[in-house]
Amino acid sequence: MKIYKNVFKRLIDFIAATIGFLLASPVFITVWIILLFKNNGKAFFFQERPGKNERIFKIIKFKTMNDKTDDNGVLLPAAQRLTKAGIFVRKYSLDEIPQLLNVIKGDMSLIGPRPLLIKYLPRYNDFQKQRHDIRPGITGWAQVNGRNAISWEQKFEYDVWYVKNLSFLLDLKILFLTAYKVIKKDGIYSVENDIMPDFMGTEANQDNN
Repeated sequence: MKIYKNVFKRLIDFIAATIGFLLASPVFITVWIILLFKNNGKAFFFQERPGKNERIFKIIKFKTMNDKTDDNGVLLPAAQRLTKAGIFVRKYSLDEIPQLLNVIKGDMSLIGPRPLLIKYLPRYNDFQKQRHDIRPGITGWAQVNGRNAISWEQKFEYDVWYVKNLSFLLDLKILFLTAYKVIKKDGIYSVENDIMPDFMGTEANQDNN
């Protein structure tokens, strides 16, 4: 399926993301306006993330946390900064809509390993680094198999399995499972497990590559 991986996946991503963004534009505009008022004029969250081959790009999401700090000017923990509007937006995965622009631009794919923080790059072992062999995705195999309810190691195993087994039928399966979980709210979100602790690295390298 190399022709799908190297040619058709990107073509399908571009067409589907463009159509999807146009169809979602009423929701996009509504959430944008709401968050403008709730977040003091800051509706979007931008952050640099590593993409394919660890190339750095700037991801865009709806801003679901405020910028409150402690007495020393340090940001409060993420769970304490998550707003009520942010909880609603995350519950229905509306914060992911702006990433369709990342897909259209070519930084991301609709389906692939989630783009994580730059600071994690030196913490991956050789097996885990394989998650960067393809474009990161809005949703992926790890997301439909537990998302943040599973460990980092299990999540990376799912990511690398997807990289090695990428196909059109697998992408189609993940797409339908994602839609099902969002509609049913089945394991896709909870306030308790939505905020993952930092990945600090795996003690022993895995011999799975």
